[in-house]
Amino acid sequence: MTKVNKNFDNLVPNYLFADIAKRTNAFIEANPDKKLIRLGIGDVTLPLAPIVVEEMKKGCDELGVKETFKGYPDYEGYAFLREAIADYYKGFGVTISADEVLVNDGAKSDAGNIGDIFSEDNIVLVTDPVYPVYVDSNIMSGRKILYADGNEENNFCAMPDENVKADIIYLCSPNNPTGACLNKEQLKAWVDNANKNNSLIIYDAAYEAFIEENDIPRSIMEIEGARTCAIEMCSLSKTAGFTGTRCGYTIIPKELELDGTNIYKLWYRRLSTKFNGVSYPVQCAAAAVFSEEGQKQTRENIAYYKENAKIIANTMDELGIKYTGGVNSPYIWLKCPDNMGSWEFFDYLLEKINVVGTPGEGFGKNGAGWFRLTSFGDRENTVEAMKRFKELFKK
Repeated sequence: MTKVNKNFDNLVPNYLFADIAKRTNAFIEANPDKKLIRLGIGDVTLPLAPIVVEEMKKGCDELGVKETFKGYPDYEGYAFLREAIADYYKGFGVTISADEVLVNDGAKSDAGNIGDIFSEDNIVLVTDPVYPVYVDSNIMSGRKILYADGNEENNFCAMPDENVKADIIYLCSPNNPTGACLNKEQLKAWVDNANKNNSLIIYDAAYEAFIEENDIPRSIMEIEGARTCAIEMCSLSKTAGFTGTRCGYTIIPKELELDGTNIYKLWYRRLSTKFNGVSYPVQCAAAAVFSEEGQKQTRENIAYYKENAKIIANTMDELGIKYTGGVNSPYIWLKCPDNMGSWEFFDYLLEKINVVGTPGEGFGKNGAGWFRLTSFGDRENTVEAMKRFKELFKK
């Protein structure tokens, strides 16, 4: 008899954003005349930069000519893209080899799949609130999960507890959902903790391009000791609008060894078995992101989203609503007014001002009473949503 993976029984029934979509669609069906503004799911709204589109088209054209046709790509990604990524890191003082970069179809894939190379009896530590993929992918594998509390008292920057030992640690900074950032001293504490306990840090740097303060690391590889305890995952989804184009990368230091095994070689073995690489036109487009003109154009898009974040943050300031994020992050993590629960607040905003956000409870117990707004909407809708906020909450 065929048996299924019973660990799936331990997952919450629906993915957070599926629940949001269900409630939102029911509201739209019942209120077709209402103008709904979505500030919930962190999907981008600006188009790809012109140079990115141009290089993708060139890549497609090359596939239509025998002399430049490409078949299967390299599992780890074409050298031209990996070298461009390594050069990008040099721009903020981090030296990595192009041979330590592995290209993927978005950081979510590697974040969810990296557990394939680790034993099921590893203990996993995540910060709470947490991006659901870190939790769900390990529940699927049957691992025990511990939580480091991020809360109002520590400004949602959870720190290591010397009395808690974990084998795999997930960190995200700037954080999704809270927008909170670990400074160099805080991140060094996590690195030291991991090296002391022979643990691995899986570091999600998906929002590094939004960082503007010098004390906030763009990469965990800026921290002394990180190369012996950490791998880094990043994505072009938010950096360059690749949410639908799909491209990211993972950095694994060649010297990183755990349990007597080289992690790069182990992951590459898994990669070559289960993944056939990212398409040539997409890799051409991704390489364009890291060119001088590509950086100029994509930074203009990021500046647009950061201005949206400032508009939201300024509104929260005006209304006296506490929040984190909004400066080095595209997310604003606000405390629900009047002690409302986060799903209660979701329904309240939907009914009263037709604005959709993300309930904090979907990110863990410490998200109770908190709410995430995203700056990835267009400017007109962001301004209109904040106007509605002021009309609803200004006393």
